[in-house]
Amino acid sequence: MQHSIPCPACGAAVPTWRNPVPTVDILVHEPRLGVLLIERKNPPLGWALPGGFVDYGETVEHAAVREAREETGLDVRLTGLLGVYSDPARDARLHTISCVFTAEAEDLSRLRAGDDAGRARFFPLSDLPGLCFDHARILRDFERSLNRLKR
Repeated sequence: MQHSIPCPACGAAVPTWRNPVPTVDILVHEPRLGVLLIERKNPPLGWALPGGFVDYGETVEHAAVREAREETGLDVRLTGLLGVYSDPARDARLHTISCVFTAEAEDLSRLRAGDDAGRARFFPLSDLPGLCFDHARILRDFERSLNRLKR
C-alpha cells in the first residue's frame, strides 16, 4: 500500500510503501510430550510458538533455526513447512506474514527459556494454554495434518 510521508529536509510528500513484515514460527512436536511453546515476556503476553521476525538479508529457514535457539536454547532441524499464515489481523501490532516450519530438536536436555521467552515447555495438543496471535489455528492445522498421516 502506497502512502506519503514528509521529506525531513524540504517537507515535500515522499511516496513510501507499507508492506507486511515477514516472520517465522517453529512447531516442535514430540509425540510423548506434545508441542513446544514459550511464554512471552513482551506484549502480547501469553503462550506462543517460538518464532519472530526475519532479519534483513536472512532466509526464512535461517530465521527459524535462529529464533528456536534464541527462545528455547534448542538447536533444531527443520522437517517441513506447515504453511504460510497471512491474515492481516494475525498480529495486532502490525501486518505479518509467517512461514510456519515443523522441526525436530537435537537435544531436549538443552531446553531453557531465553530472549523474549519467560518460560519454555511442552504441552499436550489436548491441553493447550491460551495462545497469542493465530497460534491456536496453526496448531489445529497441525493436528489435522497429524490425523491425516495416521489414516
